[in-house]
Amino acid sequence: MSSMDELAEIRQRKLETLLREIKGKEKGMSPRGELAGYHERPVPVGTGNFSEFISENELVIVDCWDPWCKPCLAIAPTIEALAREYAGRAAFGKLNVDEETSVAQHYGIMGIPTLLIFKGGQLVDRVVGNMPRARLEEKIKSYVGHV
Repeated sequence: MSSMDELAEIRQRKLETLLREIKGKEKGMSPRGELAGYHERPVPVGTGNFSEFISENELVIVDCWDPWCKPCLAIAPTIEALAREYAGRAAFGKLNVDEETSVAQHYGIMGIPTLLIFKGGQLVDRVVGNMPRARLEEKIKSYVGHV
């Protein structure tokens, strides 16, 4: 095999790897196809992936919500914007408490919206109710500084 053929083969493998990574990012997954890593959008979480999501990300904010909850719908654009702004420093999840009752019960979700904040896989804080973006961001910044 000539050096030109080897170079072409290496380029092809590299291109295939890059394409897999791009497709994985579009799906909100790591290049290995896992939930690990940070995302620019909140990731739907539930019984099947909740533990993995909070353990594989150093700082996680989980928005516990329900589609019929008007305050939940009001805060959703703020959560989306914060997920984009803090991508690479925090991972955001969305837990539909109506569909994932066992997870909601485990964390004692009594009112929505509730934001659960995990650091190093441990619940460290919770915010109940809709609050202004500035106050939410202040809370998140206090944990981002410690990542």
